[in-house]
Amino acid sequence: MTTSPSPRATSFTNNSGWLPARAILAVLILPGNVAGVIPWLLVTHPIQFLRGAPLAAALAALALGMAIAGRCVVDFARRGRGTLAPLDPPKKLVIEGLYRYSRNPMYVGVLLILLSEAALCRAQTLLIYAVIIAIIFHLWTVFYEEPHLRRAFGAQYDDYCRRVGRWWSFPR
Repeated sequence: MTTSPSPRATSFTNNSGWLPARAILAVLILPGNVAGVIPWLLVTHPIQFLRGAPLAAALAALALGMAIAGRCVVDFARRGRGTLAPLDPPKKLVIEGLYRYSRNPMYVGVLLILLSEAALCRAQTLLIYAVIIAIIFHLWTVFYEEPHLRRAFGAQYDDYCRRVGRWWSFPR
């Protein structure tokens, strides 16, 4: 007697039962490295942390960046049925939540985290790294993501682009 494989065993990337695990894995691999591991490796001097109000402002910005990135991960999973990984993208165009204000709020959140880390650690190296990452995000968005989304979602994506700015806008 043969049995068919269980739905969970058929496909890791196509099975929504694995979606939370895929989303967490994507966060650990992508923003986890970009905003966590690499900045930690780049700071080679003894860290002189901020104090007082500047410390509070930098921590608030860090928390905001993490909240933005976290919300985007949840929106990709819940609304788009995918992750932030290019190999496991959302199946549906996500235009709700923070995506009403920016076509790329995940990148905005990660950049806010990086700038906060640079300020918290008083590390010029991290500031330079944040600028390099911003340039990479921009080039990736313009030359890969936007053409890919235009092919995948057509007129729906074009309409979305007319209403929402690439990095930040107010809803129209």
